[in-house]
Amino acid sequence: MIGKILGAILGSKIDRSDGDSGVKGAAIGALAVGAARRLGPLALLIGGVVVAKSIMKRTANASTDA
Repeated sequence: MIGKILGAILGSKIDRSDGDSGVKGAAIGALAVGAARRLGPLALLIGGVVVAKSIMKRTANASTDA
């Protein structure tokens, strides 16, 4: 709850910097906090897969170069 409020305040301030009312930024900020909380573990899993794939590719290239 507090995270959504802080995200809304931050989003509102960012949106106001371009001269608008800040309502759109507040909504986006509140939604972003909720999405980040739910997608956090999924993002870690995807990041781990990308890193593992990169390491495997680098290892395969090193073995063929030698």
